[in-house]
Amino acid sequence: MLAWGGFLLFVLTMLAIDLGVVNRKAHVVSVREALAFTIVLVVLAGGFTALVWAAYDHHWLSLGTHVDRVDGLMNDGRLAAVKFVTGYLIELSLSADNVFVMAMIFTHLRIPPQYQHRVLFWGILGALAMRGVMIVVGTTLIARYHWILYVFGVFLLFTAVRMLLAKDEEHIEADEVFIIRQLRRFFPVSGQFNAHHFTIVTDGRRMLTPLAVALVLVEAMDLVFALDSIPAAFAITADPFLVFTSNVFAILGLRSLYFALAGAIEKFRYLKTSLSAILGLIGLKMLSGDLLKDWLGPNANLYMLGVVVGILVIGAVASMVAARRTG
Repeated sequence: MLAWGGFLLFVLTMLAIDLGVVNRKAHVVSVREALAFTIVLVVLAGGFTALVWAAYDHHWLSLGTHVDRVDGLMNDGRLAAVKFVTGYLIELSLSADNVFVMAMIFTHLRIPPQYQHRVLFWGILGALAMRGVMIVVGTTLIARYHWILYVFGVFLLFTAVRMLLAKDEEHIEADEVFIIRQLRRFFPVSGQFNAHHFTIVTDGRRMLTPLAVALVLVEAMDLVFALDSIPAAFAITADPFLVFTSNVFAILGLRSLYFALAGAIEKFRYLKTSLSAILGLIGLKMLSGDLLKDWLGPNANLYMLGVVVGILVIGAVASMVAARRTG
């Protein structure tokens, strides 16, 4: 419990510095500022990887003392670090797709740029809570019913095909309309902003502002993305601490990733293809069971990490080449 408490204290400290110091006043987050924060988070993730290696190698706070239900191995320092980095990269790459969705939400609701950070900040707090619950439930299911991994594998393959073929714009707009309609059934909604506040009093009646509507939509869409990302993380490890920490580091970087990429996300032409390939690969890994581990040997997770990195690099390079040709 000390490991969990220490990590949650670190996360809350980072969020407090973000909201109370760096972004105390509402302002438009520049690309330079977003990139700087992204670099800081990547460096912190690298430092945490080293900490994970040492903690699991020496079994600090009882870490690495249980068999991983996914591969049946004890997570020593090297294996735990590889699994953390793999999970982190997968979650971070899937978050890039979430950037596109958030950009559409803010555009449709005409959220001023200086208030977008506040929506994302509170949205991430909700995302942490939701994913924490889903990880606890997923870990419990895997511990009791190992066959649930095969269900996750089929689901990820289905998601990979759907992501490759679906037209996201149509689905997102339909989901937005449905969620807003349901929200209006229970809460009065105003079309007016009240600076960075989520409610406004009009004619003595408290109403939700467009910022609150945007927050609800962001939370709802993140729940949908979590249904893909959490099973993907369980393809790497069933260690709840590794799953949660890799997810949290990716989520913490989601805001800065949004401000860094939102204006240029359309240039990543092969983003969907890359993410589909990664989800399909993870789904196949889950369905293969012990066959893949027996074939690749003890370095199976390291090979998996290499393939994920390779897919992301190929997708990025192909997107840049295509952008130059059309530009």
